[in-house]
Amino acid sequence: SHRGDRPYRCSDCGKSFSRNAHLAKHQGVHTGLKPYECLDCGKKFSVKMNLVIHQRIHTGEKPYMCLECGKSFSQRAHFIIHRRIHTGEKPYECPDCGRAFRVSSHLVTHQKIHMAKTSFICPDCGKSFNGSKQFVQHKRCHTTGENRPLPNSGVTIKCEP
Repeated sequence: SHRGDRPYRCSDCGKSFSRNAHLAKHQGVHTGLKPYECLDCGKKFSVKMNLVIHQRIHTGEKPYMCLECGKSFSQRAHFIIHRRIHTGEKPYECPDCGRAFRVSSHLVTHQKIHMAKTSFICPDCGKSFNGSKQFVQHKRCHTTGENRPLPNSGVTIKCEP
């Protein structure tokens, strides 16, 4: 966005607008002002387009249709996510393990496993693990004492009790 094209800037978030009226409407997001009300249920919105999208709940309108399977959606964002089922696209990748997801919120949920506090501590040696699977595999080292191959990977886990 060129500054000359969008000279009106929000002091709260830095977003720029081409018209002062657009900036004034946007600022409702920060002030909590919600002038757009659904006449069916009374829910209020700070942005008019969000009201328009919401009203599709009441009208049943689903303007976004998948040409591949015929499924329809009331929101463009939901349609875009659905299309990824057909394309196989998974644009949200976990920086910790590389696992990819179609939906950003699924990545956020997944990342919690990496942030989780250690919850499995080996009573035999005190070694700690974030996941039960790794803990169970480790416990086998204490019972077998043997290195073991991981199936279908060509990798051998060195037993370190």
